[in-house]
Amino acid sequence: MFIVNAKAPDDLTAYLQQQQWISKEEEIVALTVPGEGNMNCVLRIQTNSRSFIIKQSRGYVEKYPQIAAPATRVVTEGAFYQKIASDTNVQDFMPKLLGVDVLNNIIALEDLGVANDYTVLYEPNSPMNSDALQQLVQYISALHHNFQKTVVDEELANTDMRTLNYEHIFEFPFRVENGFDLDTVQEGLQKVALTYKQDTALKREVERLGALYLSKGKYLLHGDYYPGSWLKTADGCKVIDPEFCFYGLREFDLGVLLAHLYLTQQKPALIEVVKENYALYGELNTTILNGFIGTEIMRRLIGIAQLPLKMDLSTKANLLAFARKLIVK
Repeated sequence: MFIVNAKAPDDLTAYLQQQQWISKEEEIVALTVPGEGNMNCVLRIQTNSRSFIIKQSRGYVEKYPQIAAPATRVVTEGAFYQKIASDTNVQDFMPKLLGVDVLNNIIALEDLGVANDYTVLYEPNSPMNSDALQQLVQYISALHHNFQKTVVDEELANTDMRTLNYEHIFEFPFRVENGFDLDTVQEGLQKVALTYKQDTALKREVERLGALYLSKGKYLLHGDYYPGSWLKTADGCKVIDPEFCFYGLREFDLGVLLAHLYLTQQKPALIEVVKENYALYGELNTTILNGFIGTEIMRRLIGIAQLPLKMDLSTKANLLAFARKLIVK
């Protein structure tokens, strides 16, 4: 297996030429990391004539090598890009796929240019731009409905990645003994979390939601639709990293999006922007949607996938209580 290594540009050049992703006349002039990714090895390749992105997945999480992860996940991501390429309403929001190397778990993508993701929203007093949110909702609406299936099948089932995500969303945060001391995140958080870890009614509902997440559905989902997957570019909002994609319940994607509006303490008017711009919002199952919103809020506050939130303990406690009300009726 070829291993992408920014410190071995000659080997990388030979590999890229072998894949015919660059010509014999092209030379690599710079290798940089385009952003703070967690899951994969990602490099921006700058040649003497252009730039593009390559992405390799390995059998572990790049940022946390002790966490195992499906090695072929970027191949699934490549299949997602191939799927959506024909629909400009979706493709125009995403980088174009330039190549897939199934043998080495590498994909090549269009470079969207220097951009920042929306994790800046986790800073205090960082309002979300209403027009940007409208674009992001219109994208997810088009993705769900333009690729809707009438017969559920195995396409993009992405079972291994969903199993990994299931553990981190629906199980780990709610275990009393999970080996993660939340006081290392914020003093007092462990005690606050214990109330919910011992809440049998809550855990029963979360287990039900987890089963729905693992079930097959007819809507194509991004699967990880939060501010880290949204880019602010010179050409407007863009969406990246669909490696958790699958066909499932549209309430999951929308629930994650809405959860992060609450986590970043956005104004209530932005919740209305979501409702107004998501096609067929009235068809959604609000019980399931609210459940997914609440679960995402909780797992981000008391799970391993912590966010860079600068939030006092009482605010977190209030958010957790709000999340529980969304989940348990």
